[in-house]
Amino acid sequence: MAPATLSLSFGQAFVAPDPRQQRSSMSVRIPEPSQLAAKGACVLISDAASRHALARQAADLGVMAFLADYYATPDHWDVKTSATRVLLSLNGWCYSQSRQVSEGSYVCSLSAMVYRAREVHLFHAGDTLVFRLRGAEFEQLSRDHVTDLGGYRYPSRAVGMDVNLDLDYERIPLKQGDIFLLTTQGVQGTLMPSDYVRLIREDASDLDAACERLAEAARTRARERGVGSEPLCFQLVRIDALPDQETDHPGRVYGDLPIPPELAPGDRIDGLEVQAVLSRTAQSRVYRVRDLRHGREMVMKAPSPELSSRNAYLEHFLLQQWVVERVHSPFVVKVMDASRPRRYLYYLMDYVSGDTLTEWARRHPQASLDQRLDIANQLGKAVQALHHRDVLHQQVHPDNVLIDVHGKVALADFGACHLRDVDGHRRSQRVVQQVGLTEHSAPEYALGDDVGRRSDQYSLASTIYWLLTGELPYALTPNRLRSHTDLEQLTYRSARTLNPEVPAALDDVLRRALDPQRALRFRRMSEFRHRLREARRGPQAAGRNGTRRLGEPSRFWQGVAGILLLLLVLSWLLR
Repeated sequence: MAPATLSLSFGQAFVAPDPRQQRSSMSVRIPEPSQLAAKGACVLISDAASRHALARQAADLGVMAFLADYYATPDHWDVKTSATRVLLSLNGWCYSQSRQVSEGSYVCSLSAMVYRAREVHLFHAGDTLVFRLRGAEFEQLSRDHVTDLGGYRYPSRAVGMDVNLDLDYERIPLKQGDIFLLTTQGVQGTLMPSDYVRLIREDASDLDAACERLAEAARTRARERGVGSEPLCFQLVRIDALPDQETDHPGRVYGDLPIPPELAPGDRIDGLEVQAVLSRTAQSRVYRVRDLRHGREMVMKAPSPELSSRNAYLEHFLLQQWVVERVHSPFVVKVMDASRPRRYLYYLMDYVSGDTLTEWARRHPQASLDQRLDIANQLGKAVQALHHRDVLHQQVHPDNVLIDVHGKVALADFGACHLRDVDGHRRSQRVVQQVGLTEHSAPEYALGDDVGRRSDQYSLASTIYWLLTGELPYALTPNRLRSHTDLEQLTYRSARTLNPEVPAALDDVLRRALDPQRALRFRRMSEFRHRLREARRGPQAAGRNGTRRLGEPSRFWQGVAGILLLLLVLSWLLR
């Protein structure tokens, strides 16, 4: 039986007659199994476009920046999207930096290969070289982007050369035993294809030794031709094993597990003992459980036993843990790993000992405005953390916000969470409607319009409004809308009429974030949160930040009028 994961071996060799002339860089990154399945393994080689003081920095930057940024992209992005966006960003930075230096540039040729599942994705710009050895067939996969000028060859395309980057992209199926060679332009004119095949096959079990043989043979051949001063890089990658199938989608990992039966306090499942039933709905069951091995308390969420295998919510449930475990924020409930293999379909979350925001508000009716705004700020950070990973929560309301004894906020319940750019908007709305619309849901959910980050912004603003006033911003709640003509009945009730302590600037910020028309709200969550902070500081802080106070224009024109009057009097006296 074939292994369940991709397995690679690699070797490297570098030869530089003069270390000061080093202008190449190469690297391999094989991450842990979970990230290997989601993002793949990366193999890169980079070569500076010319000899100059910044050559080595340019080559190193191309490799290290790609590795750092590629693995930071959202896991649900496909390989092409992730790598292309990283390379375009890197190109823009290198191009701007090159225009600010006089001795050299940050221009480099780059070949990046991402091995994922049963395919390799090749991204290439410049004159670095990529070959594949399959059996006795030795084939060049990259295309040379070079221009001949006066007998010299220069890259016609490279990272940092122009404001725009024209990348070659190829998606290549893998076979077990494939060997890939990455090298630099300095090897041109030294070895023949038969030399590569012979030197690699001489002992393919030791790839480092094979790279050393290639480097030594190329250097000897270069010396014979009187061009032995070029640095040489060789990197070999062998495919040792391929997975049976792709495992990037969580349904393939967890979809075959059965739904747990109805559980009661005292029942045990997979080494977890049920302490209490926290929630029972038509879609899910939520239990407080204790890990018998470690003694820690957690929350277990499982689909309802009544759900059929074709239910839309069950299909969506498979995404929830996979999505939220990729969001790292102290203000979002953390997904926990099970200490034993799971025999049923569920996921575990950290147990937060505290109250929901609804309970907290009922127990603290005298809480100050600052306390309430501090909770609002933490909740904003939680929603923004989800948005940074392209996740929409879609159910932000007081009952899904937990507050511990120290006043720390944790956003919970991911039953309606949705990945932007992956699921369709309509499918997202069906899931939300099945889970249930709330009085804090944005109007577009009830009307079937497109949803996005500004929909979460509405729910967040509605929750903050409720926290400050105890009421809702509209007499007709959005979840009761039936048609677009009903939007005309949504008349904003000023928060200041319900709570005079709310500053006018804060009321204006909430009014905009709660606009029934999604396009008229703040463009980004960061802008909404910034305006909230500015409004919280009050008019004095706004004046210090350079915002003109309302009384300043009238005082200015009063001063102008006074000066004009004085000049008029002087003109009469001097006649």
